[in-house]
Amino acid sequence: MARRNGLHIVIFPWLAFGHMIPFLELSKGLAKRGHQISFISTRRNIERLPKLPPNLSFLINFVELTLPLVANLPEGAESTSDVPVDKIQYLKNAFDGLEGSVACFLKSSVPDLILHDFSRHWPQPLAYKHGVPCAYFCITIASTLAFLGSPWLRMAGEDTRTDPEHFIVPPKWIPSQSNLAFHLYEILKLSDSSSGNASGVSDSHRQNSAILGANFVAVRSCEEFEGDSLLILREKGYWIPVIPIGLLPPSSEEANTSENKDDKWLNKQREGSVVYIAFGSEAELSREEIHEVVLGLELSGLPFFWALRNPTGLLASGFVNRTQGQGFICLGWAPQRKILGHPSVGVFLTHCGWSSVIEALAIGCPLVLLPQSIDQPLIARLLLSKNIGVEIPRDEGDGSFTRDLVAKSLKLVVVDTEGELHKAKAREMKQLFGDKAQHDRYMDDFEQYLRINHG
Repeated sequence: MARRNGLHIVIFPWLAFGHMIPFLELSKGLAKRGHQISFISTRRNIERLPKLPPNLSFLINFVELTLPLVANLPEGAESTSDVPVDKIQYLKNAFDGLEGSVACFLKSSVPDLILHDFSRHWPQPLAYKHGVPCAYFCITIASTLAFLGSPWLRMAGEDTRTDPEHFIVPPKWIPSQSNLAFHLYEILKLSDSSSGNASGVSDSHRQNSAILGANFVAVRSCEEFEGDSLLILREKGYWIPVIPIGLLPPSSEEANTSENKDDKWLNKQREGSVVYIAFGSEAELSREEIHEVVLGLELSGLPFFWALRNPTGLLASGFVNRTQGQGFICLGWAPQRKILGHPSVGVFLTHCGWSSVIEALAIGCPLVLLPQSIDQPLIARLLLSKNIGVEIPRDEGDGSFTRDLVAKSLKLVVVDTEGELHKAKAREMKQLFGDKAQHDRYMDDFEQYLRINHG
């Protein structure tokens, strides 16, 4: 199946678009360098992915698997964006049911390498049976892996952290002056969200298995941004190579560059004045949190563009009518990179998903941070440690925040004199995050590693 001058690489992401999109970008990067890619997911997920550029379509083969029906999983749900947080456990249960289909595929194709996600605890035995090496692709920052620590050290009893309080300070292998840690309300929220487990396999076991069974770990990062965390991984507990593959900034292809109603509204706004708000396809704010955000926007008086997936019952009463001239609400999907690059956009209010942060900083757009869960608080801490962005303050007890602090944080960046420092830092980050040639060199080095070690 593979071309003789390239490898046949299987790409197998978790069923979340925050994972599938980086895996697709990685697929395109490897295909551009002559490798044959088999991208495994379900039919509905594959149909919703961005279309491939014509020059790569013959090198990337989408392998459609049928997601098994499981109890309590809504019909047609094939990704985390299709279900509320409490039903993701059933999606994991269904995902584990793909094992037989994947086994059949491996038996018929025998690839050179499998690049898989955190949620794998069964592909390694399958791959070993067929003589295929595996590698774990971490779509988030290296600092998250450094904070979580080494699975080998946990097995040896050298990392004994178990209680939530253990995770509100940096671990012993990270410098004590670091701010890399959760707040207590964040780690408790994370514990609550992962307590439901219909699959019978914990997320920590999935993550540990994905790393322990891998030949190497590829990380969506670079030495220039996270050299200290990459060094910690290499020197303090990881027994396999850890390879930064660059930031995978989004491809330049735009599905539709013609002017639409979004552009017409943005074109009427003053340069650098608009707040762009997007909390990702899977982040879920509570009704109370949404209300404080919308009332904070209203209080700030700043024009805003909000990409809102499902506003039903969430927006404060009368908000749309009161802010009709102030804001624009885009329902469903929005061309985020195009919006962030519009001259009128002055700040991005974000949930701190790593892909969204990369998109914004590649354009030089300043950030206001409102992390939600999983790795997002650690991404926020890393950004703050580098003086990138402003985080909306929360109550240390329950994590709540107020409309006044939302308005204050936004105005600090867009209006206040102090905001010039944040704008300058965002422009500085553009030199790193937006340097496509530099990240192409990371991909070149990674591709050479694959040819030498797995060719």
